[in-house]
Order: sequence, then C-alpha cells, then structure tokens
Amino acid sequence: MPEKPYMPPIWDAFLTPRDKQVFAASGYGARGGFGKRPALLIIDVNYGFVGDKPEPILESVKRWMNSCGEDGWEAVAAIKKLLVAARAKAIPVIYTSGLRRGDAWDQGAWAYKNSRVNKDYLGKSPATLRSNIIVPDIAPEPQDLIIGKQKPSAFHGTPLLDYLVHLGCDSVLVTGTTTSGCVRATAVDAFSYNYRVSVIADGCADRSQASHAINLCDMNAKYADVVYSPEVIDYIATLPDGLFDLPQGDANAARIFARDKAAE
Repeated sequence: MPEKPYMPPIWDAFLTPRDKQVFAASGYGARGGFGKRPALLIIDVNYGFVGDKPEPILESVKRWMNSCGEDGWEAVAAIKKLLVAARAKAIPVIYTSGLRRGDAWDQGAWAYKNSRVNKDYLGKSPATLRSNIIVPDIAPEPQDLIIGKQKPSAFHGTPLLDYLVHLGCDSVLVTGTTTSGCVRATAVDAFSYNYRVSVIADGCADRSQASHAINLCDMNAKYADVVYSPEVIDYIATLPDGLFDLPQGDANAARIFARDKAAE
C-alpha cells in the first residue's frame, strides 16, 4: 500500500474528476522514495523572489518584479526548519542565486518575456537591495555550497552536478522559488540525471497559486515525490551520522550574495 501522505495534495482543488481518474488509471504519481545520501537544495530564495520583507504580493512586486510575496516568506519559515535538521545531520546544503554582470548584458532571453527586466531586475535601489541577496533568515553557513546561476535550472551551466557526484549524493531535496520555474527546471534535470527527487511543497512558492499547485501536481506525477517539511525532517533524523565529507568551511563563499551593510 502507498504511504499515507502527511498532508492532502494541494492540487486536488484544481483537478477535474476526469483528471483524477486519468492519473489513477495511468499509473502516474507512484511514490519513488527518499534516497540514502541526500542534498538539500535551496533554489533562489533571495530578495528578488520573496522581497526584502514579508508583505502582500501586490505590494512586494512594486519593488521586486519576481516576488512571491507572503507565500515566499511562508516557504522561508519551512526552509529554516529544514536547515536545522540538515545541519544537525551534516548533510550537504546547496544554495543557488542569480548572478549577472553589472550591466546585465548576460541576462539574455530573460528580457524577451518581461517588460520590467531591463528597468529594474536588480530592484529600485540596486546599491542597497540587490535582487540576488539570499534572505538573511536562511543565510548560508561556511560549510554550505553556493552556486551562481543565470538560467532556470540549477544544473544549467553550473558545477551542481559535479558537486553532487563529488559528495556521493543519490538524491536531492528541493526547495525554493518559483515552483513553476527554477524549482521545476531543477527537479526535471535532477530526474534526468537519475537522482531521486523530493520537492518540498511548503518549502516552495510561486507568484501564482494555481501555477504552484499544478506544477507540484505535474512534478509529482512524473519526476519527483512532492512531500512536506515535517515528513522530510523525520526522514533526515533517520539518517546515520557522518555520511558526508563536507567542506571545511569558507566564511567568504556567500559574500557576493549577502547584504552589504556598509552600503546601506
């Protein structure tokens, strides 16, 4: 029998009776299961995607065009708890955040589909509130790994796969923003490399609540197990100690993605 979920699927409210019958009949959505050597991925949980403070999304997007608003900060709260569990067991924690030239020439195709990209991708006050600042509430620690990226998938043009191979990981626990964008792209690529993938629903957020739910549904059907943070925390607690040879630690590794208080 399948495992009982910790919470009912968020996408049920968006599916028609026909959709539910098709999923049941076609065999999609089977539970793949956790791996034995996981890494926790925190995808783009920065000012650009959740804003620099908790506030309603329609306020936040005035300054941060990509913000998920209050839903993003609910994901931050879940990620904080996951980080405590992950660090207690010394499993790898890998962050991503956007990385651009100062003139944003290298944003490429991002400018094709959003009229605000060239104007204020970096925020209204780029000197003090850069969009790629990782939210201080879940700031990286010296042993964590931080990757700058330019495209939706955390694997595209980055050393993420190299890091996972070097660590001997067999699975990834994916959190971040946005569910329909960078989280999904990363989950699909991890699946394509034959990793076991768990997407942590309450550790993800999107600007559109419908997109959040339906993309979780689609990932759960084909590429990943969609789970919730309490189950993941329970799972992490069962892992043996000393699984990984983590980096000794670099206090400066995340500096480029941190708030420069001297400039404020």
